[in-house]
Amino acid sequence: MIHLGVNTVLFAGFDLRTALKHIKWAGFDGAEISAIQGVCEHLVLDNWRRDAPSVKAISRDLDVPLTAMEVGELDEERLLKAFDAGAEMGVRIINSAAGGKQDSGKDWKNSIETLARMAEKAEEFGLSLCVKAQVGSVIHDTETTLQAMAEIDSPAFGIDMDSSHIHRAGEEPKVALKQVISRVRHVHIRDCKGQGPGPGRPEDQACGRGDVELFGYSKVLVEADYSGPVNLEIMGAKDYELSWCGIIAAESHGYLNACLSLCGGR
Repeated sequence: MIHLGVNTVLFAGFDLRTALKHIKWAGFDGAEISAIQGVCEHLVLDNWRRDAPSVKAISRDLDVPLTAMEVGELDEERLLKAFDAGAEMGVRIINSAAGGKQDSGKDWKNSIETLARMAEKAEEFGLSLCVKAQVGSVIHDTETTLQAMAEIDSPAFGIDMDSSHIHRAGEEPKVALKQVISRVRHVHIRDCKGQGPGPGRPEDQACGRGDVELFGYSKVLVEADYSGPVNLEIMGAKDYELSWCGIIAAESHGYLNACLSLCGGR
């Protein structure tokens, strides 16, 4: 069964216990903890040793396993802290950005070298370092994702496949997913209206409200026997009321659960 979760960034305006409680109530199996500096730090990496015991206790008390952690930037010092924290807390997938600017040869070289080096470090911790194609970064579409896969051979390096970003790159997500599925270790999922450049209002990112063909996307995952986490990632809701965040989560769960169930993945 595919494991459905939510990145806690959806509940950026609230504490971790509140976030995980509402994720549980919405029907999800687990969560991805946000450690994105300046956006949402439900785990503060600079103080992870202080915070890890309480994070683990909240996760255990609410029965909401943490399946991944998002760092959100390609910074070696922060990633090393994330690896330490992930190993301590049993969070085996660390999601990073690729960094750099799109179509910059110099940035490409720097990003790939850094990702390769950090993947080797992740391997030492028994973790996976995942990166996604992201609008505007050096890895921004399927072609550059495949190129990164070819250049980084560490088994600890994986792809975090994001339906919204690849849609905004002008591609059909279910088609793109087939091409990279062999290295996909994590999935960020959300809907999107139009081509961006941003993902739109949080409510328009709720699964089923936008233009991404998520049933076909789900079918590709199931047919490939994908067994990693699928985490809903809704950005921009920091100032939203708690009830609205919960509605977005619950609505998305209902849609995704139906898609995956029809495909035999739930």
